[in-house]
Amino acid sequence: MSMEGQINRFKNVSDDFRLIYEKYYRVILRHTAYITGSIQTAEDLTQEAFIKLYNAPPQHSNIIAWLSMVANNLAYNHIRNENSRRSKEPVIYEGESDKVISIEDAAIMNYDIRQTKKILDSMPERDRICLLMKFSGYKYDEIAEVIKVEKSSVGTILARAQAKFKEKYVKGGTLI
Repeated sequence: MSMEGQINRFKNVSDDFRLIYEKYYRVILRHTAYITGSIQTAEDLTQEAFIKLYNAPPQHSNIIAWLSMVANNLAYNHIRNENSRRSKEPVIYEGESDKVISIEDAAIMNYDIRQTKKILDSMPERDRICLLMKFSGYKYDEIAEVIKVEKSSVGTILARAQAKFKEKYVKGGTLI
């Protein structure tokens, strides 16, 4: 194919894509905004769906169905990833900012935090990582991947690590 033929073919593809974009952009945007509840996120996901269309157009002619399916998948993946990320973040605000903590309570909390840190620091690295990941909301398969063991072993490792932690905590954090 000559250079001129390639340029004309590219122009036709670009023109076709622009027509599809103009025709379906608002439909896909409304759809993703409804799912995600955020217009900014919907704009990003709609753009991503159209990029996927441009890079790998479907073999069938029902483009709106294909775009809707891609946008659906992108929106639900986004929600799933956001929920997973949020569950792993520490809670900063619980709505109790007006609650006043006495000096004694603050001292006890600080002592408990220091004891917990001291005990965790004294534990083997694998046990410490398991406990921290478990109580940060990670799943067994994620923990297994990090500590490089089978998923089926994580429960046993966690149970033993919790027992060691409890024993040290009851003894006042002294090294055993």
